[in-house]
Amino acid sequence: MQAFSIPSDSMQNTLQRGDRVLVDKLTPWFGSEPERGEVVVFHDPGGWLEDAATPEPNAAQKFLSFIGLMPSAEEKDLIKRVIAVGGDTVECKKNGPVTVNGKALDDKSFIFEGNSACDDQPFGPIHVPEGRIWVMGDHRQNSLDSRYHQELPGQGTVSVDEVVGRAVLVAWPVNRWATLPVPKTFDQPGLNAAAAAAVPGALGVAGALPLVFWRRRRLTRGRTAG
Repeated sequence: MQAFSIPSDSMQNTLQRGDRVLVDKLTPWFGSEPERGEVVVFHDPGGWLEDAATPEPNAAQKFLSFIGLMPSAEEKDLIKRVIAVGGDTVECKKNGPVTVNGKALDDKSFIFEGNSACDDQPFGPIHVPEGRIWVMGDHRQNSLDSRYHQELPGQGTVSVDEVVGRAVLVAWPVNRWATLPVPKTFDQPGLNAAAAAAVPGALGVAGALPLVFWRRRRLTRGRTAG
């Protein structure tokens, strides 16, 4: 586990500016990869944060970074929600919902109140290559996510090798304490038909470490941004 600071509003109301989240960095050792619906921290894939300033860390952040409980203040990472994974086709037309493999996502439980699914930046259809993910912020009208980087290598998708970990818990401030479960819409029948028959190879070691039961996948290091 490692703590990460949230410096932007791109994941409201799920995460607020100033929240400290705990990120599970353990499960990559079991060869896992990000899943739809998870909130993940990932390194800048290249060009996403070129114009983003890194906020000056306070004394507490510097100390926690020094002892390894927080990432270095110089690192620029992002935090978003995984919407689609390798092999998926994702799309969102103006006034419409986000669809994954033809299934509409009911995002009312997690996107910022008053936001549309993608009216500010419709997209797709996008076929997500294997080993990559499509990510979006929960505050859709205030998130420079995969939709806004389609002109870069990867066409807006992020390599799973860039993923640091899955955010599993809001740990601070105390009155914001909460787990970060996967919304039910990502478990709807037919959404993951192609992988329905797949059995995780690491299932045999699941009993050894309870953290494996958090539906994680692959991950690594960082500080969050827009």
